[in-house]
Amino acid sequence: MKKDLISNDIQLSPEGKLIHLLGLEGLSKNHLTHILDIADGLIDASGNLKKSKALDDMSVANLFFEPSTRTRNTFEIAGKRTSATIINVDLANSATKKNESLLDTMRTLKAMQIDMFVIRHKQNGVPHHVAENLDGVAILNAGDGINAHPTQALLDMLTIRQHKQTFENLSVAIIGDITHSRVAHSDIQALKTLGTTDIRLIAPPRLQYDSERCSTIKCFDDIQTGIKDCDVVIVLRLQKERMLAADIPNEQEYFDNYGLTAERLALAKPDAIVMHPGPINRDVEIESSIADCDQSVILQQVTNGIAVRMAIMEILAGKS
Repeated sequence: MKKDLISNDIQLSPEGKLIHLLGLEGLSKNHLTHILDIADGLIDASGNLKKSKALDDMSVANLFFEPSTRTRNTFEIAGKRTSATIINVDLANSATKKNESLLDTMRTLKAMQIDMFVIRHKQNGVPHHVAENLDGVAILNAGDGINAHPTQALLDMLTIRQHKQTFENLSVAIIGDITHSRVAHSDIQALKTLGTTDIRLIAPPRLQYDSERCSTIKCFDDIQTGIKDCDVVIVLRLQKERMLAADIPNEQEYFDNYGLTAERLALAKPDAIVMHPGPINRDVEIESSIADCDQSVILQQVTNGIAVRMAIMEILAGKS
């Protein structure tokens, strides 16, 4: 399913309440702020996650059709911390491997009294397709193809807000494979909705946005120029197969030209924060010492990911 054919209209009720989370396009600043506020309230003053009984009468099924460790685990933890019953569907041995259609599998799971599906899929638009064809179950997109990763963007926004308080007047640099990154696509949408106007995309030419999109947003192929005076630096994970497709022959060459080093970070503002969705390829996208430096908030992002996913589950369940 092509990205431009994917509609997020179905994720809101006629009253404007969130009933699915499929993507961030079409959601208002108020919607995003509400999610961030609920998530913030699930973290105590010491930075520890609280527990909730909000979903103690509900069942959540995790359906990860592509490999994931970090996202799947944080969704599972989020569900358990909201007291939901969690079902991790064994997709390796599921009926979809026996030629049953995806929707038939979803309908069967719904008949087992599942209230919410968390879906991750390598194909664009699969969570949207399920939401369009299955009533009475909340659908939560845990990443679809190169289209969107809304919960990652929301945890990124929560982390930024915790450090910078507001999104207006921020300069945010996103470095890496912009073309194929669902994280970048959702981060850009979230930042725009929340009021950030200085968004800088730094990438090799063949991994950058197309010229039409670059006419409405700042695009750079030089990291030194793009990162100068930034408040936030988001480094994306580079996949080797896409590096080769972009005529980058090896990891060292990518690091030499686009890796975040101490010297390059020094061009950003002194209080700039460094972010990464994980898992990190040390000394490929980011110098190992920078991943662990005082400006890095990468581990805070992980904790915030659980809080954000808890918040969204509570909202979709009508409990927040």
